[in-house]
Amino acid sequence: MKLREERVSVPGTGHEIKTVVIAPVGDTPRPGVVLYTDIFQLTESTLRTARRLAASGFLVCVPEIYPRGELAGVALEFDDDGKARGMAGAAAMPTSEFDEDRVSVLDYLATRDDVTDLFVTGFCIGGHLAFRGAFDPRVTSTVCFYPTGLQDGKLGADIADSLSRAGDITGRLLIVFGSADPHVPADARLQIFSALYAAGLEHTEFHVYAGGEHAFMRDIGVRHDPELSDLALREAVSFFTGRS
Repeated sequence: MKLREERVSVPGTGHEIKTVVIAPVGDTPRPGVVLYTDIFQLTESTLRTARRLAASGFLVCVPEIYPRGELAGVALEFDDDGKARGMAGAAAMPTSEFDEDRVSVLDYLATRDDVTDLFVTGFCIGGHLAFRGAFDPRVTSTVCFYPTGLQDGKLGADIADSLSRAGDITGRLLIVFGSADPHVPADARLQIFSALYAAGLEHTEFHVYAGGEHAFMRDIGVRHDPELSDLALREAVSFFTGRS
């Protein structure tokens, strides 16, 4: 399937959010998916995954997660320096600013004539941001890939109230973990699972992929697992389309 791709600036609260929008060629209205990146921002690796998702029939909107300060507009390298800068970017962002940007991006998608439903997904810290995206009642389906910090609230400059707000989620939710992810080990996964059930989200889907490491869907580096990546994307597409 041929895709069209554009770079847009979404108006934020006193700043612009650089965003890549990818969709199949044509004017057919389709579901819009906000895709949150990992700490490295708008890398070609993440955009390749976004293109694969768009090719399944979605308009995929990929905003930078650090639109303020020195990392605005920067795609970081997958090396020690890039990791350090990405983590510093997260540490400088209070939860309130992540939330402000979420509202701005969802407002942008909601005004597009070529968007029908609103979905959210994300990877790593982006998986946590996707979880918070599910708080918006306009979001009908959310897929979180190996979200970090849900169990202890670690997101940015402060401790996020994400799990305690799980009851605010009204849409469908799927969370994917790798069993060998040191950032979300078995006890942390159990804590998340228990909290969501306690909040009344008994229909949440949890998928734990045997042997999957953290960032197994990033197609650069030794942790990449192509087979699990394909499986995870198929499951996400199936989930977003209501298992149709």
